[in-house]
Amino acid sequence: MIQMTDFLERRLARRFRAHDHDRNGFLQRRDFETSAVRMAEAFGHGPDSPARQRLVEISLGLWEHLRKVADLDADGRISLAEYKAAFAAGLLETPESFDQGYVPYINAVIDIADQDRDGKLTVDEEVRWMGTLMGVPEQDAREGFRRIDKDNDGLISASELVESIRGYYLDDSPDSPGHWLLGPLDP
Repeated sequence: MIQMTDFLERRLARRFRAHDHDRNGFLQRRDFETSAVRMAEAFGHGPDSPARQRLVEISLGLWEHLRKVADLDADGRISLAEYKAAFAAGLLETPESFDQGYVPYINAVIDIADQDRDGKLTVDEEVRWMGTLMGVPEQDAREGFRRIDKDNDGLISASELVESIRGYYLDDSPDSPGHWLLGPLDP
């Protein structure tokens, strides 16, 4: 069982909103598929792109995992209360599930967003994928990039992104790079 602090609850609510692309107050399969397609298209990946197909497949796999552990009333959609309850019960994030879910996901994101194929993202690539996939405003994505880029080389690697996501869920420090991953938290 995970201790649900006010800070963590606010982070989970922010993450929930990032996934709820149609803003209907529920997470549904279409939210995951639509966001993956929109992001791929923003980077010029059409329906036949293997990178796009992989991102959609991984996104839908994440949805299926989420649906299995969080959709308590089996209505095909997940409320914020169901999402938080699953997280608190330790069903969403364990060290094993975190790496199994997020490492392939971030690799798929980088396969689409990394325009020069060097395995790292520039600030503009980060802003574009965070905006199209997660709905993060440009200013917030730029600030998040600045904080995630710990070595100040102007690039973010997959490992830096994964660590910032891990910090988003597991590090309560407001100085953590993960704190700004999706922009500022609502008070």
